[in-house]
Amino acid sequence: MTDLGYVQALLLGVVQGLTEFLPISSSGHLALTQRWFQLGADSPEMLLFNVVAHAGTVLAVAIVFAQTFRRFASRFLEETTGSAGGRAYATHIVVLAVCATLPTALVGMTFKRTFESAFGKPVWIGIALIVTGFLLAGLMLMPRGRRGWKRFHWWQACLVGLAQSMAILPGISRSGTTICLAMFLGLRRRWAGEFSFLIAVPAIAGATLMKMADTLTLPTSQLTSIRWGPVLVGGAVSLIVGVFALRLLLEAVRRAKLHYFAIYCWALGGFVLLFVR
Repeated sequence: MTDLGYVQALLLGVVQGLTEFLPISSSGHLALTQRWFQLGADSPEMLLFNVVAHAGTVLAVAIVFAQTFRRFASRFLEETTGSAGGRAYATHIVVLAVCATLPTALVGMTFKRTFESAFGKPVWIGIALIVTGFLLAGLMLMPRGRRGWKRFHWWQACLVGLAQSMAILPGISRSGTTICLAMFLGLRRRWAGEFSFLIAVPAIAGATLMKMADTLTLPTSQLTSIRWGPVLVGGAVSLIVGVFALRLLLEAVRRAKLHYFAIYCWALGGFVLLFVR
């Protein structure tokens, strides 16, 4: 195993920033890239790097959706104080987000170790990438969703959250899975994308906290030996690239182009199955 250097951290930051939002699986790409660089996934530097890189992608969501979040928070405050009038639009979305987050957290905490064991098994990563490709390709056969927030129910949000939990398995795309299922359940394209990234914030933040907890359990001697420079470089790069990737994905959702990413997933999945051992 080798130590994390600046070039490796930069490339890993690019991989994390791009693949966290594009529907091609960040966990699968990170597992393959770490394997290529011969980096120990459980090493102190890599544990800390994962914390900082995931924090960078959470900030990317906050930056891209800053205006949307402000409007939403303002509307939610008006509804909770009784000054909004009419239907509780923002409150309904909060309920949907909570319903989606609960199954994600439950499955994630229960099967975390089981799913993470697949990080060291390229064959499962390859299979999962191919499955993601078929999921994205299925969008071409799917009728255009016409369901708005008013007609999107709590049990449907739970199903989207359950699908999100499957993305713990490396090779399964979180964004691809949640957007595809939300659209399959009839939600309009634009709102399927927005809902996917609304529920991404607690999911990614929760994963970051769990990784941070793993890091804090390390002996003090290992924590003090960590080189912070490469770690911070990787986090900054994941933030910058994440903003670009998120905007690119939202445009792809709006133009109904997500199925194009299926070809990439199939190609990479096939390569992994054939050549990576």
